[in-house]
Amino acid sequence: MKGRTNTILFPLAVLGLLALITLWIDRTVQPPEPRVDGSTRHDPDYILNNFVTTKTDATGTISHILKASEMRHYPDDDTTELENPHFTQFGVDRPTTTIEGKRGHVSSNGEVVEFRDSVRVVRPAFGDRQEMTLTTEYLRVEPDNEIASTDQPVVITQGPKSIVRAVGMVYDKKNQTIQLNKRVRSHYERPAAASKPRPANRATKPAAKAATKNTGKQTKSGNSKNAKLPAKTK
Repeated sequence: MKGRTNTILFPLAVLGLLALITLWIDRTVQPPEPRVDGSTRHDPDYILNNFVTTKTDATGTISHILKASEMRHYPDDDTTELENPHFTQFGVDRPTTTIEGKRGHVSSNGEVVEFRDSVRVVRPAFGDRQEMTLTTEYLRVEPDNEIASTDQPVVITQGPKSIVRAVGMVYDKKNQTIQLNKRVRSHYERPAAASKPRPANRATKPAAKAATKNTGKQTKSGNSKNAKLPAKTK
């Protein structure tokens, strides 16, 4: 009798153990249940108007200033969204460069700032170089490396008449170089040389008297009935 009881209980124990293992495996492979405390939602935890931030180098000199009409910080990925961002970058022995757009995005570590919609970059004239203006719809800026890049169409204007169009660009401010990727078209006109002032004459000669007398008649150019056309040349 006892042997028959053990024979029945052993399979039941095995089935129970298998059921527990199956339940453990099911709980292990299932994704965790979503949290309902709001920590996973992409909502801003604070919003600032007329936002301004300034960064300085080790000597206390201002390296760049970032402004925006509105700033929104998101705690889930620690990123920042900007409205009407305006970025000014300074440099030693280099011109100040300004970048502005309609929208902006700052990475969690602050190493990348993205500008979108009607982006405009202005580098003022310095030395023998004329003012340069760049327009595009997207620009990725690395402030610490002083590099700006895009994979979108760009239009670069330097001076009054030099225009370059391309798709994709890398602008290195430290080395003052621009790399254009593809579909490059350019129109360049050399600036006119400044004319040298003529030396003033030591003695001023009296004005010559008119050799003809004023008859009081007026002649209207282009209305004379007797005007002759120039002879045609073969």
